[in-house]
Amino acid sequence: MKLVIVESPTKAKTISRFLGKDYKVLASFGHLRDLPKSKLGVDVEHDFEPSYIISAEHKAKVKEIKQAATKADSILFATDEDREGEAISWHLSQILEQDPEKSERITFHEITKEAIEEALRHPRKLDMHLVDAQQARRVLDRLVGYKLSPFLWRTVQRGLSAGRVQSVALRLIVEREREILAFVPEEYWSVEGIFKTEKGEEFEAKLHALDGKKLDKLAIKTKAEADALVSELRNQSASVTALESKEKKTSPPPPFTTSTLQQEANKRLGFSAKQTMTLAQKLYEGMELGAAGAVGLISYMRTDSVSLADKFLNETASFLENNFGREYALDAPRRYKTKSKGAQEAHEAIRPTDPARTPEDVQAYLDPGQLKLYRLIWQRALATQMPEAKLLATSADIGLGRGMFRATGQRLVFDGYLKLYPDQDKDKFLPEMAKGQNVSTSSIEGKQHFTEPQSRYSDANLVKALEELGIGRPSTYAPTISTIIERGYVERDDKKRLAPKDIAFNVNDLLVKNFPDIIDYAFTARMENSLDNIAEGKMNWRPLIAAFYGPFDITLQKKEKELEAETQKEAEGEVCPKCGKSMVVKRGRFGKFLACSNYPECKGTKPLAGEAKRPEPEPTDEKCEKCGAMMVKKVGRYGPFLSCSKYPECKTIKNIESPVLDESGQAVVCPKCKLGTIIEKKSKKGKIFFSCNRYPECDQAFWDRPTGTPCPSCNYPTLVFKGKNKIVCLNEGCDYKANREEG
Repeated sequence: MKLVIVESPTKAKTISRFLGKDYKVLASFGHLRDLPKSKLGVDVEHDFEPSYIISAEHKAKVKEIKQAATKADSILFATDEDREGEAISWHLSQILEQDPEKSERITFHEITKEAIEEALRHPRKLDMHLVDAQQARRVLDRLVGYKLSPFLWRTVQRGLSAGRVQSVALRLIVEREREILAFVPEEYWSVEGIFKTEKGEEFEAKLHALDGKKLDKLAIKTKAEADALVSELRNQSASVTALESKEKKTSPPPPFTTSTLQQEANKRLGFSAKQTMTLAQKLYEGMELGAAGAVGLISYMRTDSVSLADKFLNETASFLENNFGREYALDAPRRYKTKSKGAQEAHEAIRPTDPARTPEDVQAYLDPGQLKLYRLIWQRALATQMPEAKLLATSADIGLGRGMFRATGQRLVFDGYLKLYPDQDKDKFLPEMAKGQNVSTSSIEGKQHFTEPQSRYSDANLVKALEELGIGRPSTYAPTISTIIERGYVERDDKKRLAPKDIAFNVNDLLVKNFPDIIDYAFTARMENSLDNIAEGKMNWRPLIAAFYGPFDITLQKKEKELEAETQKEAEGEVCPKCGKSMVVKRGRFGKFLACSNYPECKGTKPLAGEAKRPEPEPTDEKCEKCGAMMVKKVGRYGPFLSCSKYPECKTIKNIESPVLDESGQAVVCPKCKLGTIIEKKSKKGKIFFSCNRYPECDQAFWDRPTGTPCPSCNYPTLVFKGKNKIVCLNEGCDYKANREEG
């Protein structure tokens, strides 16, 4: 019997379908060994040797694998083919006391019968270069996190964390927010007209030039200037002075990498990076498809590559020709070259394992999120092997006095890849016109605009920025974003963009001031390149860690001494009001304060001069439900709340409701019970949602903000805002949608 070890039970189940009775497949459930959580776990005095342990929750699994290994003729490690997967296999070999040089390792890019059989024919030994690269990242991140986080505890507040990549990502978000806050909008105007041909067909055009000179965006700065132009041009005769038609082609975008999948899923589907990767993992490991059993639907989802296997290309060409016609298939495959600097990990783009398995074929077996992501991956991969789309771009110049208005349009001549992977609406028609033809003016008006700052980062924009800066790798983007949200540095605004909290500014400024190298973009990118060099066998990992840790430790010790000197000075001469002993400076959720040096025997405290005092409880007119005493408003770690004034005798607390208001300023009535109102809430993970204030009596809840306006189509009590520009009805069977400005 041969023992095959993978990471997840789903993957084990799928692989078992392709192996006979001579194989036993077990799942390790990820890493069985890791650095301890309770201490540093890295011996900085002895060449940064990591101390790996098997945690209590994994001991039963280790026992099971060891028992199976004693009965096996051979052991095959079949974890994922990236650095993390290689490290898991290495840890397993250490647990089973196997020589890495003699261990058998198999890898595959997709979980299909052909791929598994091919991998079994070509086992290899463990790649210790990949293992070393993963160890280097783990040790490096542990040193930064476990050494820097306590510094934040002492200088800002307890419970904060710092990280080599997470702190750089936070810096990007904070700096973008400061750009937004500092932005001063600039007013400008456009002059736009509606014209009509002799046949009565109307079209829109915008003032493009005056006296033959092109106008830039900010040329018309005030309403007075715009009104003067409107008054001058309104009564002039108009004619077509120039016409141009030009055919242009657009090529399909390349197949998905990890980064582009996260970006596109965020833009098109509204998925977070974490949500995208969770769904993709399930699609890769295998889904139950009825009688077919567990089937891996997509190839490996952590990759920098845009190449596609020849087998997939040939199968796709046949599928497209048979299902869409010869004109939608290519004579020869379209191949893409990876441009990402330092591309590594897996060796193929993300694609369906079988191009003939359409989203409709699997619709009955997937949940809505899985189906949406599979459809996106399937459409994108197949579209890469379809012809270019052809568009006819047209423009018409309309002479009006000394002004020239320009109208543009385009028409889709041949949809090509857009038939399968549609972009925005490509058609914007202009009526037929001839040069010299007179047109009439229906209206001319000035429109006010203001320049706008860059928007906050979405998951898509942040992933793109990190990738362009060379920070992080495919496997790190999603957990990095999740970490800064879960640590309380960042929250999602009503557009699901990443908004820094106040604490983020404090932490970022502290790190930039004291540890500029750690969160320097170029430094972090160079470190990623060094990790790549380790993976390729060009560099040893321990000298890299030593070169980093030496200066880092010196800086940290220096900053610790400066901090100690500062706090000693602040506490100089202060004595405890309870026991008379000296006091020391501590830091809590409301800033610095003085605490007795004899703590915990003495718990005396007092405010530090110059520090903001903890807000005093504010009286309210609400009574406690338990004891009848008056409630007071307090401020806690998560914001304001109501507490019984008899605390600690009575520990009743209550959230302060934030009602959702409609356009008239009235609270939105719950559409389910008709008794309560909809209020804004936060989930345990910090995500904003909206629910009835009578919960648990009424369980009505929305992820999107209700408008309070009934649906004009089905009369459902409230529509909801969806994304940036849409308002939709959530009533089952109703497909009402409208643009936000149309309400």
